[in-house]
Amino acid sequence: MIIDDHRLIIDGMKALLSNMEGVELITGATAGYEALRLLDTTNVDVVLADINMPGMNGIEVTRRIKSDHPGVAVLALTMHDDPSLINRMIEAGASGYILKSTGIDELMEAIETVAAGGKFLSRDVQKIIMQRIYNANDAITGIQPNVIRLTSRESEILQLIAREFSNGQIAEKLFISERTVETHRKNIFIKTGTKTVVGLIKYAIENDLLSGNQTL
Repeated sequence: MIIDDHRLIIDGMKALLSNMEGVELITGATAGYEALRLLDTTNVDVVLADINMPGMNGIEVTRRIKSDHPGVAVLALTMHDDPSLINRMIEAGASGYILKSTGIDELMEAIETVAAGGKFLSRDVQKIIMQRIYNANDAITGIQPNVIRLTSRESEILQLIAREFSNGQIAEKLFISERTVETHRKNIFIKTGTKTVVGLIKYAIENDLLSGNQTL
């Protein structure tokens, strides 16, 4: 099963994998709840899951899949290379993590590995993790996945959210598009595990994220 909020990605993956030996494509879902419903009636060995999705993000979906269908292997297939998201996805139960920029050979290797019960991190993801571990400034984050770190841009946007700026106002102030602002907002909510602005601000205050000291 392929879970991605872009139908074009699902169709593209089906076309890419349809002729691969040993792969039988079952279905695709554009939202987490849809995927969970399908898994109740469909025999699936491997789920390829994106992280950013409406309603229920890929981390939450993975946690639910491993709870309700422990025999299903989840392989994160995403554009996000943030170490904290990698950690949280693996903590949720994902058997592997690869980037959408990966090649078809590595993708097939990842699918085969997790289908056989193994673990797989793409070469790019391994480099990211190693860089984090050996970076003295980020060593604590590398060994404590629950410590949240925001990028400088995410921190800027968080400060403006706390000042009740709208997406349009944030975009105008930072000279970026509203779509880019929305993407950063989604990432901030995912990283902090919050669902509302009130919850986000409370979390940010409790964890000193508004002090400017938690940026990369």
